[in-house]
Amino acid sequence: MTDTPANETIRLAGLEAEAEIRIDHWGIAHIRAASEQDLFLVQGFNAARDRLWQLDLWRKRGLGLLAGDFGPGYLAQDHAARQFLYRGDLGPEWTAYAPDTEAICTAFTAGINAYVVLCEAEPGRLPPEFAVFGTRPARWQPSDVVRIRTHALIGNGLSEILRANIMALADAETDLLRCEINPPVQPKAAAGISLADIPLAATRLYKLATAPVTFDKARLAATLDDIWKWTEVTDLGDVVQAKMEEGSNNWAVHGSRTESGRPILASDPHRRHAVPSLRYLVHLEAPGLNVIGAGEPTAPGVSLGHNEKIAFGLTIFGADQEDIYVYETKGGDPDSYRYGDLWEKIARIEEAFPVKGFADQTLTLSFTRHGPILYENSEKRLVIAIRSVWLSPGAAAYLGSLSYMRSNSVMGFSETLSHWGTPPVNHVSADLEGNIGWFTAGFTPVRRNWEGLLPVPGHGSHEWDGFLPADQLPRKYNPAEGFVASANEMNLPADSDPKAPSIGHEWTEGSRARRIRSVLTSDPKHTLKTSMALQTDVYSRPAVAICGVLEKVAGRQPLDDVQQKALDLLRNWHHRLDATSAPAALFEVWWMKHLRPALLARFAPNPTVRQLLLPGDVDRMLSLLAEPGLRWDEAERDDMLLSTLSAGFADCGARLGADPFAWQWGNLHRALFEHATSRIRPENVTEWNVGPLPLGGSRSTPMLAGYRMSDFGVNVGASVRLVMDVGDWDNSICINAPGQSGDPRSVHYGDLAEMWSKGEYVPLVYSKKRVEAETVRRIALLPD
Repeated sequence: MTDTPANETIRLAGLEAEAEIRIDHWGIAHIRAASEQDLFLVQGFNAARDRLWQLDLWRKRGLGLLAGDFGPGYLAQDHAARQFLYRGDLGPEWTAYAPDTEAICTAFTAGINAYVVLCEAEPGRLPPEFAVFGTRPARWQPSDVVRIRTHALIGNGLSEILRANIMALADAETDLLRCEINPPVQPKAAAGISLADIPLAATRLYKLATAPVTFDKARLAATLDDIWKWTEVTDLGDVVQAKMEEGSNNWAVHGSRTESGRPILASDPHRRHAVPSLRYLVHLEAPGLNVIGAGEPTAPGVSLGHNEKIAFGLTIFGADQEDIYVYETKGGDPDSYRYGDLWEKIARIEEAFPVKGFADQTLTLSFTRHGPILYENSEKRLVIAIRSVWLSPGAAAYLGSLSYMRSNSVMGFSETLSHWGTPPVNHVSADLEGNIGWFTAGFTPVRRNWEGLLPVPGHGSHEWDGFLPADQLPRKYNPAEGFVASANEMNLPADSDPKAPSIGHEWTEGSRARRIRSVLTSDPKHTLKTSMALQTDVYSRPAVAICGVLEKVAGRQPLDDVQQKALDLLRNWHHRLDATSAPAALFEVWWMKHLRPALLARFAPNPTVRQLLLPGDVDRMLSLLAEPGLRWDEAERDDMLLSTLSAGFADCGARLGADPFAWQWGNLHRALFEHATSRIRPENVTEWNVGPLPLGGSRSTPMLAGYRMSDFGVNVGASVRLVMDVGDWDNSICINAPGQSGDPRSVHYGDLAEMWSKGEYVPLVYSKKRVEAETVRRIALLPD
């Protein structure tokens, strides 16, 4: 670990008055400045102090500049990323989030650059990853903050392509095993569209543009001849699974239902695990602004947390923000596509890409009027492109928080949400007056004549008619039930007008939302501790449902010795996926490795289709198991349950040993925060990794802990957890994972991981008195 001074003084260019950064026991930076201009300058400086390697890699990935540092193996990824940059007018872009966005981003990036300058003067401050690659951090432009879009979670472009492929090979009913449609509609190909002409290859550019940066020796050693070998950086199933699992939980409980009489607000966004962590906790204080919470370190402000008057949190909402368009090209002229009664030229833009060790390479970016071209087939006279809200002003991820983090009430918070473009979210808020609210937000295209579930013609018959006004999206204010909550479930109001334009039809499974609502409904005296327990709750609805069916089956037919042993282990289990639980280990191995694949094989006998369905829609599969209905009979269902139970029990024994009572779910289900460089540094392969740590839960529990199917390694979960006591702010608690710092030499690089894995929290101190009492390091900043 690096030796950092307890106190230091740094002169900072651009700073107008003295400022300070106080770092507490848990690595949380509390920043005080004399003005908002200085505050955001210091926020950028501090983000770079803790996360410079992460910031630099994020920028280069987003702008398509990786190959300049890492060579030809990254040029295809650069090419993909450039096609999703915001390329519109910066005038409306700057004003889309808040009136002072440009000034804030200018100050923030100046702060990042000031730290880069400091590292040039004092190379010992550079994070060690730069030495591994022999690279240097680049300077930022203010526009870099808003032009990069591919880090935000939006949908459903990939899903449309998958649905087209499944329906071409099977039918729409089979596709429901991948993703149920709710509100239910019957997807049908538009006139002139052949679903068989929509290849999976059309997903490649999008996948590559949104993929994380990976390092291995072969990719780093690639030559110019190898450029296009590095387009399949991840399996399609992994991408789809990640999008399904990257969600969140949140709730706000009215004071009438809390022990203290004050509202409680909780938020724990789920994302792919990474080191350094995706989110960064920070406290920003200047005259007129005093806000604390989490955001992404690459953006100014705070997107979930609280100020002096209100608390706020968010989860992903299932608004559909993308569409796939299919075009007919002109015979003999593949650069022209039909639009209306005319032919339009594909926009071909040539751009230079720096490549380490080689001259700059010129590559072509291709666009239709709707967006980037994903696929071209001149023989079929076919072009496929994607339209995304990313191309609209105001769609930079999370920047709408620059408006709402300065609100003074729940209603004032709601009035800022026209500034929120991406990702589409469920906001919850609570204020000092005791009000709570739930407000969905995000650019939601108005589709007058289709639902957005399949690719459509690009000749003008299927066009967006603007976006739904923010105040016409679903919302609640002080509901009678005394709380608001969301967990990425289908939460459109039951009385929604069926003739109104579709908002979205694809959601994550309802298990987490049902459990959260059940707990909050039965708890009239909610406390911070019960919110903490709910965020780390490992109760499994699939376990309840499937074990219930198993008990009925066992009651009407004999079991063999293995099946009886398995039943005995599962019987009287409380259906909690605790890390130390033997029944939890058996259930997850049985359900995910044996019963689920058998169920998919039964209803999708084509192995190609079956691969496209993965990981499968849990709600749909539970319905099929609970009520066989017309698609199969009870006897077949019973045989499948018992045969897969036998296989699952044997599999568990092979993995965990012969004694079932010694099995533990956490011995399989472990969280490893793997540093991106670990696979190219064999002599220090684990040095910068954090973990592995035994973990409870699954993708279906409120404490979401999604895992790789190959080895049960946890790779998705809570990136940060906050529980806020509205009005007694120093009582609030939080946890980041695996730590606040991105520098492997820092004591705060992985110091929170073990507490996080055990469901523990640290204080989110806010008052001046508490901040000063918990300070372990102070950085004084003086004007240069």
